[in-house]
Amino acid sequence: MTQGTHGLNQTITPPPGSAGPARSAHTSALNWSILILLSFGVLIAYADRASLSAAIANHDFNRHFAMSAAGRGWLGSALFWSYALAQIPMGWIVDRYGVKMPYAIAFALWCAATAMAGAMTAFWALFLTRLIVGAMEAVVMPASYRWMRYNLSERHIGSAIGIFTMGNKIGTAIGAPVAAWLIVAYDWRLMFLVTGALGLIWLVPWLLMVRNDLPRREDMPEARKRASSVPFRCIIASPVVWGGIIVNFCYSYFTFYCVTWMPSYLVEQRGLSLNQSGVYTFFSFAGIAVVTLAAGWAADRIIERGGDPVTTRKAFVVAGFMGGCTVVLGAYTNSLDWALFWNIFSLSCLGLASSNNLALTKVTLIPPPAIGLVVGVQHVAAGLSGGVAASLSGWLLHVTGSYDAPMKVIVLFLGLGAAAAAILLRPEWSPRVVAEETD
Repeated sequence: MTQGTHGLNQTITPPPGSAGPARSAHTSALNWSILILLSFGVLIAYADRASLSAAIANHDFNRHFAMSAAGRGWLGSALFWSYALAQIPMGWIVDRYGVKMPYAIAFALWCAATAMAGAMTAFWALFLTRLIVGAMEAVVMPASYRWMRYNLSERHIGSAIGIFTMGNKIGTAIGAPVAAWLIVAYDWRLMFLVTGALGLIWLVPWLLMVRNDLPRREDMPEARKRASSVPFRCIIASPVVWGGIIVNFCYSYFTFYCVTWMPSYLVEQRGLSLNQSGVYTFFSFAGIAVVTLAAGWAADRIIERGGDPVTTRKAFVVAGFMGGCTVVLGAYTNSLDWALFWNIFSLSCLGLASSNNLALTKVTLIPPPAIGLVVGVQHVAAGLSGGVAASLSGWLLHVTGSYDAPMKVIVLFLGLGAAAAAILLRPEWSPRVVAEETD
């Protein structure tokens, strides 16, 4: 059949070996189970990231590697630089070779690298393990969104992405306090070993439950044709793709700042213990997880009752970015209670944008054959935002001696993201399919 000209309201032809076309009335129990498994996959990835934030708030860890604030920022950014560089290659791979095996191989490698960090004695070696983790985690988003696009219908996509993105919020929420507890109770070496090794358990249900979508040799030409039906020149020329790049950079800047620097902020500027900082980090990310799921569900219900998908989801995105700007109020209060309140409230408000932004920029407005590559392109920005948030915040902290300046930068990016969502995310500006597919 002939594909539509853009990602909205297309009839989806599944690739060979996939689970079949999206169902308009019911989604199978197996598909929902796999969606939850995908959520656990991203949970593990973000827990691995949060483990380092707890480590760089630990005096013994910093003394062992002789790190300054700037050095801590560079270490925190290492994962994000390689994550950004590997996004487009990983998107290209999953569009051509399927989701199951590329994800499984990359997952095993990043868990191994996380565990190996506990054995490192030199800064450069620790830095290298974080680069490996970042490069391998780059498979998560292209693979996950490609699977969702081919197996879930539009009327479920907001709730589905809400469930999926709860994984990265909960991963950070539990990763920071668990890592802090392991460091305090034992040491940072065991913390890395445990968090890396436990993640490997996820591979068992993944290999058993997910259908093998690696194209057979005779199907490979068709798979390549399908993946090439949206040329890279159409992707990179699309205002929707650029809007997604800007929006995802700005959204991720705030969340990755919290992943990297929130425990240190709570310990160094607000006087909490490492364990207490883990608890408040948990509440911040638990808050955004709950709001993310609720906002995705609410948008789905509005759309099901006749609301325009793009307009509805954009309204939630803009509201979430504006609510996130309240983080700066924490910088201007002398009250610990109010500082902690604004810390939790602002990140929770960002949950209004989470699933709805992802639904727009990675599913609703994107042609199915290009999901992996488009997600890869957009997540270059997400990866870069993590590197910029970690290193820029570290430099500002080094120069000013305060966390106020890093928080003010967050507000600037949130305002830019809201404007980009409102202006650039339009169906007529989606990437165009220029080739035909036949059944």
